[in-house]
Amino acid sequence: MPPRHHRKDLIAVETGPMPPIRSALLSAALVLAPQFACAQAKLDARFVVTFAGVTIGKGAWVIEIADDQYTAAASGGTTGLLRVFASGAGTSAVRGAVVNGRLVPGNYAATITQDDETDTLRMLIAGGNVKEFSITPQPPPPGPDRIPVTEAHLRGVTDPMSASLLRMPGNGDPVSPEACGRKVSIFDGRMRYDLQLAYKRMERVKLDKSYEGPVVVCAVYFRPIAGYRPERAALKYLIAQRDMEVALAPIGASRVLVPFWFKLPTPIGTGVMQATQFIASQQPSVTPTKLGQ
Repeated sequence: MPPRHHRKDLIAVETGPMPPIRSALLSAALVLAPQFACAQAKLDARFVVTFAGVTIGKGAWVIEIADDQYTAAASGGTTGLLRVFASGAGTSAVRGAVVNGRLVPGNYAATITQDDETDTLRMLIAGGNVKEFSITPQPPPPGPDRIPVTEAHLRGVTDPMSASLLRMPGNGDPVSPEACGRKVSIFDGRMRYDLQLAYKRMERVKLDKSYEGPVVVCAVYFRPIAGYRPERAALKYLIAQRDMEVALAPIGASRVLVPFWFKLPTPIGTGVMQATQFIASQQPSVTPTKLGQ
């Protein structure tokens, strides 16, 4: 059954100036789709976004992984001088299931408000395929210069939030070069694109009263598939970019890795999303008992 949506065709729409770069800085959904479940764990993180050393945004991210489901929620907004030119805020959340040791994306929603205009995206993924999605208010019809998103593009994908969780299998150290040897296929409701990671180096980081330990730094390579305009300058820059990096850190004793920082060089300065709080904890599992025990 084809996915249900509010438009006659499946052509993505870009909104605002340089949306791929802005989205990369504010959400940093730049790692691979989850592979396996883990022991119950929780992350409470805070992030700051800077451009050329100037703070332009702040955000929060909470992830919970239970025995049979996982949830993740993020929120953020512009701060400082940037608010003089353009105010903006956004939220996103996902709820998925843990099935046979895998994190399986389910319901995803995102809301972006810019200059008193709000867009709301809702998406349902089942079995790795987009079953339903909608954008409110309905975007204007796309131009002929945009590569359309077809039903074939909506198979074998994950949402941006689930793509930010990576579980390393096995019993070795999860913070290892092997974490970078992956590719993820993402549909964000507007654009279908791939992110390829490649190992670069190991580093150690320290946050007071938070996380201290190793991170694995991966190169990030962006490849748009559909829902974009090939002649858009910002996309051409991202496609050619070879210096984007993401550092992955573990959620406590679990084997799940998530972004600790993300860096995107540009011709006028480097954009950085950096954790300022990274508090991870293990949640106790509840084991059912028989009556009388």
